[in-house]
Order: sequence, then C-alpha cells, then structure tokens
Amino acid sequence: MICESARHRPPPALRPLVAWYSGYRQAGLSPARHRGLPSPYLTLIVTLDDPLTVAAHPDPRQPASQHAVLVGGLHSTPALITHEGRQSGIQLQVTPAGARALLGVQAGQLAGLDLEADDVLGAFAAELHDRVRAAAGWAERFTVLDELLTRRAYGVRAPRPIGPGGGPRPEVAHAWRALLSSRGTVPIADLASQTGWTSRHLGARFRDEFGLSPKTAARVIRFDRARRLLQQRVAGGAAPALAELAAGGGFFDQAHLAREFRELAGCAPSRWLAEEFRNVQAAAPGRGKG
Repeated sequence: MICESARHRPPPALRPLVAWYSGYRQAGLSPARHRGLPSPYLTLIVTLDDPLTVAAHPDPRQPASQHAVLVGGLHSTPALITHEGRQSGIQLQVTPAGARALLGVQAGQLAGLDLEADDVLGAFAAELHDRVRAAAGWAERFTVLDELLTRRAYGVRAPRPIGPGGGPRPEVAHAWRALLSSRGTVPIADLASQTGWTSRHLGARFRDEFGLSPKTAARVIRFDRARRLLQQRVAGGAAPALAELAAGGGFFDQAHLAREFRELAGCAPSRWLAEEFRNVQAAAPGRGKG
C-alpha cells in the first residue's frame, strides 16, 4: 500500500489568497467514499494520476463528474468523493480574496458548484496541471505552485479585477473578517450595526460576494472548526468529548452540534468519525481530503 501526504504553507505574498496546500498519494486501498465538507475556503484540486470523481455535488442538480483539475465554491452541504483504490493530487484551500485574485471571479459566482478548472482558469489550468505533474516530489510540486500562483496573482497575466476597485465592498470584507475572527459567533445584527447597514442589506451584499448568507457562513465557520478539532482529538487517541466541544465552539449544547453535523455533513458525528477513520485519507484536510 502507498500512503503519502505532505503539507505546505505558501509564501507570505500568497497567504491572504491560499491558506495551505495539501498533497496526497494513496494506492492499494479498498474502494471508498469520502465526504467533502463545508468550510470557509474554496477548493482547487490538481490531480497527479487518476481524475477526481465527484459522485454527488453540493448542488444536487449537478450530475456526477470527473476532474483533472477541480475548482469548487463555498457550500453548505457535503460533496461525495469516490475512488476505486487509489487517488493522488494537491488540494489548495483558497480564500474568498483568492477567488478574485487567482480564479478571476467572485466567490459567490462559484457557490455550491464543482467545475473543471479550464472553465474558470482557461489555458492556465492546463499549464498548472502539466507543470505540477512533471515536478519530481512534493517539495518541487509546491515550488511550482508558489511560482505559478504568484505570477497569476501579481504578474502581467493576472486576471482582471471583478467589481469596483477589484475587491468587495469594505463593509462586506469587514463582515467576513469579523465572522472568521469570532469563529462564527458574532451576532448578525452586530455585524450589520458595525457596517452601518441594515441586516437585510448586508445579507444581500454578502450573498452576492460569497454565495452564502452571513448566518450560513457563520454556521459553516463554527462547524468547520468543530469538526477539525474533533478529528484532531480522535486522531490523537482522545475521546470525542462532544459536549465539551460544543460548549467551546459556539453551540448551545451537544444536541445543537449534532444537528449541525447532520445538516452540514449529512450524518451524525459518530458516523462521520467511523467513515473517516476507516479511511486512511482522514489525515489531510479539505474538500478532497477532509
């Protein structure tokens, strides 16, 4: 059996755009299904060998598909990823700011969608795929990504800005930062007050930019933190301690956390843990791997 994983933090200039790269190569496994869960990041996956198979998308109207390079938007329901015993690639966790700078679109234009990257990136998708596949080893692959993404964001061939000034309205950007810094716990009425807008106006502008309402974004942020902490605890040999996790994560109680899991992950925490830890890919985060 082959089971490789590697993780890389991009250089400082790229960190506002991409949180991290996660590389994986696995073979000799049993066929499996994996849940790609909601998170505050868009997804860019560059495969190395076989295409990535998405059996069910967050938008149920989108048919099953395979991807050499996948671009996925923010979402509030899981994607279902399948493989027949082997998979490999690099997943990039792209911030909403990175959507504009690297993908050339607002995050809201991709919400709930999984697309073949050439539909979004044009010829750059093929260059990205070819250069990463030709690289020898994880360190060289990550170096290639650093180079290509820096050029994409800041070089002469960077995508055109979208919207006034090439960025979201300051009020919308503030609301997103406040949700992240509060770990999804700041009341939406307080967000509106901070921006000087009504809750309704903030909600409309926020959804245009990100594809999620402020309330849904807060739920996704809380859920993403909780499920990562839960995964880390169990991987480290500790008990799940769901009541403690709920109390520290902005949930009313354990029952509230369990309801959020069922709605955002499509299953209870116990089932998700059983699925993930039956699957060796549980160690790496994000849409394709976490």
